[in-house]
Amino acid sequence: MDIFNLPSRLGDVQVLLRSLDWHAMEQQVEREAASRLVIVGPVNSGKSTLFNRLHGHKLSAVSAVPGTTRGVVEHPLGPFSLVDTPGFGEVWGVDRASITKQTAGSADLVLLLLDAMAGVRQSDLDLYDYLRELDVPIVVALNKVDLIPKELPYVLENAERLLGIRPIPISAQTGRGIVDELLPAILSVEPAVAVSMAKALPDVRDAIVNRIIRRASWVNALIAFQPVPGLDIPLLLASETRMVLRIAAAYGHSMSTSHARELLATVAGGLLSRYLGIQLAKLVPGLGWFVSSFLSAIATYGMGQAARYYFEEGDRLKRSNLRDVYRQMKRLAPQLLLRHLSPENDMDSGTPSASG
Repeated sequence: MDIFNLPSRLGDVQVLLRSLDWHAMEQQVEREAASRLVIVGPVNSGKSTLFNRLHGHKLSAVSAVPGTTRGVVEHPLGPFSLVDTPGFGEVWGVDRASITKQTAGSADLVLLLLDAMAGVRQSDLDLYDYLRELDVPIVVALNKVDLIPKELPYVLENAERLLGIRPIPISAQTGRGIVDELLPAILSVEPAVAVSMAKALPDVRDAIVNRIIRRASWVNALIAFQPVPGLDIPLLLASETRMVLRIAAAYGHSMSTSHARELLATVAGGLLSRYLGIQLAKLVPGLGWFVSSFLSAIATYGMGQAARYYFEEGDRLKRSNLRDVYRQMKRLAPQLLLRHLSPENDMDSGTPSASG
């Protein structure tokens, strides 16, 4: 393959770029930013406590009396809504089951919260079976594990045997397992809720945004692995643009695809020229494909982190500062990406410093 054919290939890529549906990409991220999570569970399983801990304020009534939540309590967190539903059962003659089922059916993801102290009962199994029929992604968590430290292994084993899946052990009261286990599980089951969760929950925003960046980096590594120079550029740019749109939405910013591409160009200096090294590496069969893939992951990670700092600073960063952050993050990218070999890995909230 002749290296001098590459510029003409890049020129052809311009036509491909114009053919991409950028408006559809904006709409996709807007839908993600409006995703809805519904918390469902039996009476007194701790839904209101978890609801309040996730939000950081007391919004839903909490009481030791079963059935404290008598109707559906829905509180908007920006475009994202957490819905605390009444528990199942006929306490005070309220048909909580029908209310909960109706609410869960409109969710993008359902969190089924069970009581570890009560164990998995037949009514819990019935509820789980019904939720599975709704064709909505489900995450199952076992709450109040802090109250049964000695019995927990047996309770988890029994719950897994009955449900067919291992529930995530958490304590809504103490916060145990929420950031390091529950949130990663939610994002693994339904990645589209990452934007809305980051926007709604500032306390875990950094962890979720870092996850968005790592995921985009590994996706672009796979895209860049294909051997023909130039053909992956539209996909790489689309992936990076989508990443920036998601980061912007996570910080409450409205951004068009054209503005996202302008930010990428500002960070790295040009929309197509920065891909030159990645494309040139492809000219070496085999090893060059791996190099191209790795360079793409590093560049995407650096762009994502620069975009994160940009939105954290409320657009106050100068262009020169953005490029400095980009270069610094590219240097750190290999060790940080290798630390998280999978885009589905942990929710480490540690954030690399822009000042080094």
